[in-house]
Amino acid sequence: MKCPFCALPDSKVVDSRPEKDGSAIRRRRECESCGKRFTTHERIEEMLPLVQKKDGRREPFDRLKVIAGIKKACEKRPVSVESIEKMVDRLESRLQESAEREIPSTTIGAWVMKELHDVDEVAYVRFASVYRSFKDINEFMVELQELLKK
Repeated sequence: MKCPFCALPDSKVVDSRPEKDGSAIRRRRECESCGKRFTTHERIEEMLPLVQKKDGRREPFDRLKVIAGIKKACEKRPVSVESIEKMVDRLESRLQESAEREIPSTTIGAWVMKELHDVDEVAYVRFASVYRSFKDINEFMVELQELLKK
């Protein structure tokens, strides 16, 4: 494993333990060159479907991209990083269970919106405003009225 401090490829594992939920292994490493310690997380490489974008492009599912989008929607809101991680874990599980080779980005966006709706309504509205790209304030107000009805 390459050291993030000195970039040399040699490090040794000092400690290894499973994550709390068992989805990954946390490894504490020490660089054999500079002696600094760092942590890595090892997870199973799963075969996730390709994401079909609105413009027709296809790209691999990117967990970090989804996390970044959710974090942006949850900015300055009382939503923990742990709950964001759990949302994305559930999303990945759903993708694996679907057994599809390709999945539209609109479907993924809808799943994220459902998760956010259950966690924080303000984050949900923020995400929806970007995801649905409202044309004007009236479309936005319709969404807010639907939210208030629920």
